[in-house]
Amino acid sequence: MKIKLLIIFFIGIILSGCTGVGSKGLVGTGVSVAFDPRTVGTQIDDSIMQKTISAKILAKDRKYFLSIKTKVLDGRIFITGKVDTPDEKLQITKLAWETKGARSVRNDIKIKEKFNFKQSAKDILITSQLRTALIVNKNIKATNYQIDTYQKKIYVYGIALTPEEKDLVISEANEILDVEDVIASILLVEDLRIQRE
Repeated sequence: MKIKLLIIFFIGIILSGCTGVGSKGLVGTGVSVAFDPRTVGTQIDDSIMQKTISAKILAKDRKYFLSIKTKVLDGRIFITGKVDTPDEKLQITKLAWETKGARSVRNDIKIKEKFNFKQSAKDILITSQLRTALIVNKNIKATNYQIDTYQKKIYVYGIALTPEEKDLVISEANEILDVEDVIASILLVEDLRIQRE
């Protein structure tokens, strides 16, 4: 049984590593103005968005001043840092999505916790199963969603192209074995357009 859990854990780590370019490298390095492909207008818009999201996060709680970092590139928001609970992570993600002009949000916030190998392996397995289900389902654009699992609760956030797609994502999450709850923060593309105007 322990060997089986260990294999599942390592498969989950490998699958979670298959996400393309990590935002940590992007956030960790500054963008040189001389080589920045963005127009001056886009750079100004990004700077305003970054100040706005940072102000919103600080207004939520001053403890985030040192623990949460943000970066905006071409309307795409990248967030890193650590929080105490999954709910805090979800709230910060919502704040980022509500920022005018946001095209996407990449949330790499980690949750502070005592490490529990068995629970972590189960959570990784649940996340991997849902990620696979979204990729296999042709009616869902899987790249538009970020999934976190914490103590058998799935947190899904992203953008759905249609209300039907949103319902499909939630349905797929609810079908995963051992899931106790699904907390979805899924915006519709049409809602984003209203926010941008």
